Amino acid sequence: MNTDTDTNATVDGPPPRASARAGTVMFLLFAVAGALVALSLGIYGNVHEPTGRPLALLVGFTSLTPMKVWLATAAVVLAIFQVVSAAWMFGWLPTKRKAPAYLSQLHRWSGAIAFVATLPVAYHCLWSLGFSTFDTRTALHSLFGCAFYGAFTTKMLALRSPKMPGWALPVAGGLLFALLIGAWSTAALWYFTQSGVPLR
Repeated sequence: MNTDTDTNATVDGPPPRASARAGTVMFLLFAVAGALVALSLGIYGNVHEPTGRPLALLVGFTSLTPMKVWLATAAVVLAIFQVVSAAWMFGWLPTKRKAPAYLSQLHRWSGAIAFVATLPVAYHCLWSLGFSTFDTRTALHSLFGCAFYGAFTTKMLALRSPKMPGWALPVAGGLLFALLIGAWSTAALWYFTQSGVPLR
């Protein structure tokens, strides 16, 4: 019996507990990589001398801040779709209807577009404005923004690895969404609540 068990373990792979432990270790390594990305962005934003001007404005915008605000808001809307579509595909929504096959493609594309929308925002935050800490709101915004790209790195690495435990992607995705909401609420949402500000 022991011989048969050992043979099966060799043929079928490592025991489930060992495999789960290896996946957790791998996820932690990915998290360290993400933390290094976030730290690198924070250091750059802190030591870089802010220019105070945009590199380029998208058509339809006359100033830097409204462009950043609307791009960040678009990313948040797409991220909400990401959360809902992921919950549907995982079977977490209170519905018996199965997620359509095309939803996975929409999920991927919405995520890609959301990420691309954040890039001009992050670039101008770091290049034009730098890592701001002159009050609590801007300090939190800077931390959330840098941490977002660290969490994105972790999630993308985990997404490409077949050894991840079942909880890894939901945790990474949930953290990514929370950081995006944190960065948006401490900048774009705050901006929308101010009176007399330009919207384009």
